[in-house]
Amino acid sequence: MQKSEMKLVVIIAEDELEPRLTKEILNLGARGYSASRVRGEGWHGARKSEWEGENVRIETIVSDPVADAILARVAERYMPHFAVVVYVQSVNILRVEKFT
Repeated sequence: MQKSEMKLVVIIAEDELEPRLTKEILNLGARGYSASRVRGEGWHGARKSEWEGENVRIETIVSDPVADAILARVAERYMPHFAVVVYVQSVNILRVEKFT
């Protein structure tokens, strides 16, 4: 069993950003993503009502250069204007051909 190291990029953002963010990460080279609704509380506080919407968690497994491009794009276009958290972890992947 051979493993390959890649990057797991996780973006947590306002749910209305999901279509824009997923389109961007695919255009930057991601082969796919997973998205789910999440809730929590942070420095922006918690969303207290339904009209405020939910948060979305978008995860993608990518190469180092694609991870760097996603981070740069999120930092430039989204972080100044929206409640967005993004982080990266190194992960070991089986079936790396699914992600490259």
